[in-house]
Amino acid sequence: MKIEFRGLVKKFEDGRTVLDSLDFADEIRTLAIIGPSGGGKSTLLRILGGLILPTAGEVWVNGAPVPSGEEQLQRYRKEIGFVFQHGGLFRHMTALENITVPLTQVHSYASQEAAQRALELLERFGLKEDIHKRPSQLSGGQQQRVAIARAIAARPKFLLLDEPTSALDPEYTSEVLDIISELKNEGMELVIVTHEMGFARHACEKAAFLSEGHLLEYGGSAELFTSPQTRQLKQFLGKLLAWNV
Repeated sequence: MKIEFRGLVKKFEDGRTVLDSLDFADEIRTLAIIGPSGGGKSTLLRILGGLILPTAGEVWVNGAPVPSGEEQLQRYRKEIGFVFQHGGLFRHMTALENITVPLTQVHSYASQEAAQRALELLERFGLKEDIHKRPSQLSGGQQQRVAIARAIAARPKFLLLDEPTSALDPEYTSEVLDIISELKNEGMELVIVTHEMGFARHACEKAAFLSEGHLLEYGGSAELFTSPQTRQLKQFLGKLLAWNV
């Protein structure tokens, strides 16, 4: 998919500038957005997904601008799969219902068709025995697998993932990243905000380094990690790698 940011600015009500005049254009299949906390990564992802509006500038996806009107935004969002930091599951619904209800209520699936699709995905992600459990009865890794199943159930054009493993133990982190990598290998186009540098480097074709609202580096993931050009990226990677075994 082709993504373009044209003079993109986002300021919050307290006066903070979170994104400052971003300009970018490229064809991407898998993109990792990395950088220090507070640098604007999640804000950028939410603007790309039509969840929040920029203060100035434009976002274009596949040759068309991301709309600003609510009715048009609702149609736009239906074409995207979202996975958030803590899953965003409906706490009062079972794993099965978390997938079937959006399919029937948002995407106009028939009940039987929605149930079939949900069961297919839950079984694929190793959750066949957990379909009637609510989120509180599932591990963090299981919750995120349900969230990913829900995100891809309606066969979106692309997938946006915002720190999907940040709250997980290492063993659950690996199983969630394995699923995302599997989807990538099947041709799913995705943009992921992540602190998992190994995944960003080896599983994503492109990487973008965002710091203090500025896009400081962008390119092939391997090149970005092996030959950082800016002082900020060198320091960022140095801190992350200092305690690696």
